[in-house]
Amino acid sequence: MSATPAATPAFHVVLVEPEIAANAGAIGRTCVAVGAALWLVRPLGFLLDDRMVRRAGLDYWEHLDLRVVDSIDEVVAALGVDRLWWFSTRADRPYTDAPFRHGDALVFGPESRGLPRRRIEAAGDRAVRIPMRPEARSLNLANATAVGLYEAVRRADAGDSAPVSHLSS
Repeated sequence: MSATPAATPAFHVVLVEPEIAANAGAIGRTCVAVGAALWLVRPLGFLLDDRMVRRAGLDYWEHLDLRVVDSIDEVVAALGVDRLWWFSTRADRPYTDAPFRHGDALVFGPESRGLPRRRIEAAGDRAVRIPMRPEARSLNLANATAVGLYEAVRRADAGDSAPVSHLSS
């Protein structure tokens, strides 16, 4: 679905039933910045040609490796369950403890309700959270994705013997 997909994405970001077009656009822009593929799992709360998606994604959207699927099971089949990291406020493990590797997928739920509890429980230690003060229920989805994705890049790059060429300073 993308004009210029990466041959092998550095990472994958999976949005399960995203509801807000502007978040999807901003997340797509972040994915382009790090060479990640963006998976959108239907149903979507917006149309892909929505003005807010285009506005938030600016002219980056044409460079996005975008994959739209009907079920999270399609992502699991394509990438393998052992490559998925499930982000949730209900998880116990801090995202900073996850041993991210290139090719991993960061999975986020809908803005209004997050991922289903059964998915988080089934994920075990692959369920991670971004710590925050109790006064905040959650972060904005685009912000949480950026926090998680850049930590994944940092952790994966630190484990490599050579720097990754897909990012420049």
